[in-house]
Amino acid sequence: MNPTLLVMAAGMGNRYGGLKQLDPVGPGGEVLVEYSIYDAIRAGFGKIVLVLRPEIEVAFRDAIGKRIEGRIAVEYVFQKLDLLPVPFNVPAERKKPWGTGHAILVAEEAVNEPFAVINADNFYGTSSFHLLGGYLKRAKVSGVSDYAVVGFVLRHTLSSFGGVSRAVCQCDEEGFLQSVMELTHIEQAGDRVQYTDEDSKSIPLTGDEIVSRNMWGFAPSIFTHLRRELGEFLEERGHDEKCEFLIPTVVSNLIAKGYARVKVLPSREQGFGITYPEDKTFVIKSIRELISRGIYPERLWL
Repeated sequence: MNPTLLVMAAGMGNRYGGLKQLDPVGPGGEVLVEYSIYDAIRAGFGKIVLVLRPEIEVAFRDAIGKRIEGRIAVEYVFQKLDLLPVPFNVPAERKKPWGTGHAILVAEEAVNEPFAVINADNFYGTSSFHLLGGYLKRAKVSGVSDYAVVGFVLRHTLSSFGGVSRAVCQCDEEGFLQSVMELTHIEQAGDRVQYTDEDSKSIPLTGDEIVSRNMWGFAPSIFTHLRRELGEFLEERGHDEKCEFLIPTVVSNLIAKGYARVKVLPSREQGFGITYPEDKTFVIKSIRELISRGIYPERLWL
């Protein structure tokens, strides 16, 4: 069975100041996620599921759907604030999406096979999709749920224009994830890498840490876990208008409870993405360099 690729594309893009998921970066007007979809097709994925906000569906269908439909099966699902388990309701002041864990859960009815999860505004690289696709085709479900995460070297994932959030992975000797901790505002400071903690204190990092960029591999069993974890999250923190139900936190909880084990698949790809407006020039340049090396064609879909 070929795995599915689930693309989380419902983000608000507040730091970017616009709908960065649809900002062209390729010479033929391609947006960043099209390179991931192209790589997924080459790696043997059989379906694309796009998680959107309802108000951007038409724009996505026009920009991406028309180019990829017919090349691979495509489904659209929608991350709505009111898609919550009974008896929970949306607080009146809540405007922000519930987070990446919720984005995956809303796709439950569209996914019945092993699947990968990515962000629409990140570039992961061809070899990363072959790594994860190969794992998903080989994975065997034992007494616990067998999942995977593609790990990137932190210094290869930073922006030159501001802080980023990354989930730092702690692994055991066999390469399985022990814990994953989301750090915010990680940035390059001269020749050093550091992050800012909740007390506004700068904490040094080596830059060689293995981090997740939300490139996960799951079996459908994750949906049962997500429903349970979301209920607990809403019970404890659902009243907080800015708090998010994040997949790294969910995965850490599942590992701690013995419900899942997660294989870390190291990637040496130079991961980049669009967080700030200034990132776009770097992304365009990077895509053109990859084209010049023959990694991608000048026009993806000709």
